[in-house]
Amino acid sequence: MKNLNALDASWLLVESRDTPMHIGSLAILSPPDDAPSDFIQRVVATFRDSRAFARPWNQKLRGGLLGAALPAWVEDHDIDMDYHFRHSALPRPGGERELGVLVSRLHSHQLDLNRPPWEVHFIEGLAGGRFALYTKMHHSLSDGVSGARLLSRAYSTDPEARRIPPPWSVPPPQRKPAPKLIDRAPPRALLEQLRASGQSSAAVLRAVRRMALGSRDSEPHLTAPFSAPRSAVNARVRSGARRFATQQYALARIKGLARAAGCTLNDVVLYVCATAIRRFLKESNQLPGAPLTAGIPVDVRPADDQSSGNALSMMIASLATDVADPLGRLEAIKTSTREAKEHLQSMPRSALTPYMMMIMAPYMLQIMSGLGGRTRPVFNVIISNVAGPREPLYFNGARLEALYPVSLVVHGGVLNITCVSYAGTLNFGFTGCRDSLPHMQRLAVYAGEALDELGACLELTPRVAS
Repeated sequence: MKNLNALDASWLLVESRDTPMHIGSLAILSPPDDAPSDFIQRVVATFRDSRAFARPWNQKLRGGLLGAALPAWVEDHDIDMDYHFRHSALPRPGGERELGVLVSRLHSHQLDLNRPPWEVHFIEGLAGGRFALYTKMHHSLSDGVSGARLLSRAYSTDPEARRIPPPWSVPPPQRKPAPKLIDRAPPRALLEQLRASGQSSAAVLRAVRRMALGSRDSEPHLTAPFSAPRSAVNARVRSGARRFATQQYALARIKGLARAAGCTLNDVVLYVCATAIRRFLKESNQLPGAPLTAGIPVDVRPADDQSSGNALSMMIASLATDVADPLGRLEAIKTSTREAKEHLQSMPRSALTPYMMMIMAPYMLQIMSGLGGRTRPVFNVIISNVAGPREPLYFNGARLEALYPVSLVVHGGVLNITCVSYAGTLNFGFTGCRDSLPHMQRLAVYAGEALDELGACLELTPRVAS
């Protein structure tokens, strides 16, 4: 039995029919060239017949949030595969539209929290003989980074590898245990731990104070919580219905734009999202005069940590949606993210997660109290960039072509944009509340056009300068 920490448990507190707190992924695969005619049927049978469950797939919740103790994860020895594994087929022609409609519907339904909180949906009927795997898991069990690592373990870099088990049957790698100070010198170790805790607390308080002063003249580019204007993306969630859209770009293209602009890849990602949101809101005369801001999760998990659960910190940056000039917008984003990174880097690693808890506490309180969507937001939209596998992956010979993240929305945050890098591509997932943000899927189209516009601007810049 393992108790949830406060951050993981908080996602259970805000779970509701309209705001289910699960995240997901959509993997699109192509069968091998020599695949037999019954290849898909064989894969489905392998999935359905598998009865070996590794952690965290075999974990379910015990205990409630109304008692004195936090709930705990316990092992489930009676897992019903008919519930956890589903098989669907797309109507013709099996294109992106049909797939998007199905995934939007599947993502709208709550998970059963009396069972291990996950589902895997096998989807056949995609154009070109392809198939897809849509996986969803409760955010209390996994964050985006650990979820990506969890699923990538079910694939192989060898296209000839066969007999690969389903993702829930792959055990996590053993992490090398860290040496325990308490074993070496108990009194001294205890003092060191207490001193480190005190230093972390002091660092968090200094960081919060600096953030609170960020909007003043002393540090005008440090974006503070609650400095964001209210906007259409900060409405109330009107229903559990979701919309989901995707875009895939070559990573080399985005890196090239970043080099040409003298900024980071993440700056270009934020620019693309900001420009798409600016256009979307401007079309409906809902663009605020003040710049929208983004909450940007930052992974603080050690490189060798393959565990599930949440290990994140957070920074807030301006999206410069009030700047009409594309290059001026990118420059403003670049300046804001640089200040935000320097702010995080000024803290010891041990202070990063507590700092996130302090930043996210008002965000979670807004959601739990019903004030989300009724008051000024902590930030306007969450934009995440998750590092995924660098090499092409295969599942029993089928090549993984794309890996799209599917995220969650909340009261006061009816849009979420997450991207995952994979094998030389950057895969964007746009998730929104269907009834609060109609036509949300246009954002995906606008993002692609924003990338084209930036490329044109950067190509013209040297000629103007000359």
